[in-house]
Amino acid sequence: MVVVRNVFHLKFGKSREAVAMMKEGLAIQNRILAGAGFSTRVLTDAVGRFYTMVLEVTAPNLAAVESNMPRMFADKEWQAHYQKMSDLVESGYREVFNIVE
Repeated sequence: MVVVRNVFHLKFGKSREAVAMMKEGLAIQNRILAGAGFSTRVLTDAVGRFYTMVLEVTAPNLAAVESNMPRMFADKEWQAHYQKMSDLVESGYREVFNIVE
């Protein structure tokens, strides 16, 4: 199993809007990736850098992530949502971890 953490540094004051937008995006993602064995959760900062949101995705393996992403990226509804979400984000990065226990 792997965990993919997409870390978003949001624009000032945009946390509520971004969390609501992320929930909409997860509904789209769950429709596209139904049955692929993914689970997700959204985290927001409690301490540390302000206006940070993390989308954490647990997948069976990295191959499952790599093989399903093109399907999601090709979806027109997801593309439209991604554009709206990107307007709320200053920067971000991705981390990929193997789950060992």
